[in-house]
Amino acid sequence: MMPENKKIHIVGSHITQFGELWDRSLEDLAYEATTQCITDADLQPKGIDAIFVANMTASQFETQAHLGALVSDFLPHHPPSTRVEAACASGGVAIVQACQALLSGLYETVLVVGVEKMTDGSADAATVLSAAAHQSAEYGSTFPGLYALLAQAHMQKYKTPRSALSMIAAKNHGHGISNKKAQFRRAITPEAVEKTMMVSEPLRVLDCSPISDGAAAVILSTTRSKMNNSIQIIGFGQGQDSLQLSKRKSLTSLQSTKDAAQNAYRMANQGPESIDVAEVHDCFSIAELLAMEDLGFCEPGKAAAAVLKEKTSVAKNSVAFPVINHSGGLKACGHPVGATGVKQVAYLYELLSSSTNYSTGLTHNVGGSGATAVVTIVQKVNSTKGTQQ
Repeated sequence: MMPENKKIHIVGSHITQFGELWDRSLEDLAYEATTQCITDADLQPKGIDAIFVANMTASQFETQAHLGALVSDFLPHHPPSTRVEAACASGGVAIVQACQALLSGLYETVLVVGVEKMTDGSADAATVLSAAAHQSAEYGSTFPGLYALLAQAHMQKYKTPRSALSMIAAKNHGHGISNKKAQFRRAITPEAVEKTMMVSEPLRVLDCSPISDGAAAVILSTTRSKMNNSIQIIGFGQGQDSLQLSKRKSLTSLQSTKDAAQNAYRMANQGPESIDVAEVHDCFSIAELLAMEDLGFCEPGKAAAAVLKEKTSVAKNSVAFPVINHSGGLKACGHPVGATGVKQVAYLYELLSSSTNYSTGLTHNVGGSGATAVVTIVQKVNSTKGTQQ
């Protein structure tokens, strides 16, 4: 449970444009996210007690390390700042560490920034990203290849149809049309997905999230809130599993997601039935299908049927399921890896603040092929769901 005397309020956010931003540097993106987030929170820069910066690849792509200091330098008082790296879950883990610091009482108001510049660096993207796998045991592998193994296992065990993967990709592209920050804002059909080039059986080009640039930021506080627009983080959890796929107990689910979700639900004193909208880590289409089952939205092997009936889409949402990837997900919004987990929280904060359709949201951020996972639950403080009022 969240401590009774501590409430973690989200009081500001900013998401930059995501995409191939060749005219924007890593520092440009981090600066925009930082300064605009502080403006959104109606804070003076000196109101920030500490900073957590999520990033995976800056040392390789940009030859820029020491990102904590880089971002702290944007503020006149140079608050303590820590870089967090957990592969594609860097943003989610940064949120967890920020929440832990707030709940400890060490800080009252903190800034979390996720940033990644991937599209025009000097290093090969596949090589850099492969560092999130086990370098000796999985040498030469790529993440499309590793997730293809998960897809093959799920298809074999549950007779999961290829068409479910295509429907997920098409649904997320449809959602991305209304997201002005998304990298891709055009509709695609399931049939179009199945006509694209095979990357690693059964995953095709349009099953894969893109290489992206972008940044996102949120400000979290235990002492400040927006009284007319108050959103709280009411639960969070982090889970781990073996870095090597060969050591996993199962290839048809991610134990790290199950553990992270269980911890988040317990802290929030809620269950999956309370979630209205979820931003899940669809780095590949199979990852969203696995997430639906691992987060408890449906029984193992049942996600494909729900997907094919479009129960998780905005247009045809079923009350039995949350809307999934309202933003377009990683697939349409883009996946600047260190920014993704922070973007998920920022996006739900903005969505819950502006919409009367949703009161409780969940974010799900995964590192590598599932060695790390983070789940965060956010809620309007005036929601009638659950116990967090």
